[in-house]
Amino acid sequence: MSYAKKNSAKIAASIIGVVLILLLAMWQFYLFVTFKDQNGLLDVQGGTNHLWWAIAMALFACLASFFVFSVFVQHDTDDDLHITS
Repeated sequence: MSYAKKNSAKIAASIIGVVLILLLAMWQFYLFVTFKDQNGLLDVQGGTNHLWWAIAMALFACLASFFVFSVFVQHDTDDDLHITS
């Protein structure tokens, strides 16, 4: 039995976690794009904190997804076939 099948619940939870982080990043980017000043007009230079949070969360989600999906390419020692002479 492979490592991915043994821990399918953990992998599913990890994937859901990565999707949630991506949704938070998209929400922060939306807040950056629709940032308004005190007069209610769109302010293109305001809300840069939202942009930095969106970039940081997107990078974190990419890094986390790399580690989650690297589980599928791990070498499984249980399925080894040892041939001796």
